[in-house]
Amino acid sequence: MSEEGQDSGGPSPIDWDGWKPEIRATLMFILEGEEILLIRKLRGIGAGKVNGPGGKIDPGESPLEAAVRETREELHVTPIEPRKMGELCFAMSDIPDIFVHVFVARGCEGEAQETEEAIPLWTHRNRIPYELMWEDDQFWLPRMLEGEKFRGRFYFEAERIRWMDIDWDVGCLD
Repeated sequence: MSEEGQDSGGPSPIDWDGWKPEIRATLMFILEGEEILLIRKLRGIGAGKVNGPGGKIDPGESPLEAAVRETREELHVTPIEPRKMGELCFAMSDIPDIFVHVFVARGCEGEAQETEEAIPLWTHRNRIPYELMWEDDQFWLPRMLEGEKFRGRFYFEAERIRWMDIDWDVGCLD
C-alpha cells in the first residue's frame, strides 16, 4: 500500500472523481510535548476504537468549528491553535462514506475528562496503540505528527483496507 502518492497496487474500486460522501466529519489531535491526546470512543461509528476526538459537521458549521465543538463535547477541553493538516476520504462497504478534515492543536485549555462519548488517553507519540485504531491511521498519523500535510483516500471492506492512496505535502488545504 502506498505512502508516496501511489496507489495500493491496482485500479481503485471507487470512482473518486464522482465520489460523494454521506457524512462530513472532523478529527482533532492535541499535542503537548511528546504526548498526544487520544480517546477510546464509547459510541457511534468506531465505538470501542482509539482515535482522536471529532465527529460530524453540523449544518452551517465550518470544519474547524466542528472539530473544536466535538473536542469540547467529548473531552471538556478546548484545543489551542488548531490547524488543518489533512483530509481523508473513506469509501466504506458497510457504513456511510465519510470525508474527514484532520486538525492538530499545540495543546488544550482544561483537563481532559471522561464523558458519555469518550475516555481520554494521553499517550506518548512513540507508543500510539495502532492495533486499537482504524487500520488507516498507521499510514498517515506518524507523518502528520512530524508536520506533513496530506490527502488520503481509502476503500474499506468491513474494517479492512482494500485500496488506498496518500498524497503528501499537498500545500493549501480547504
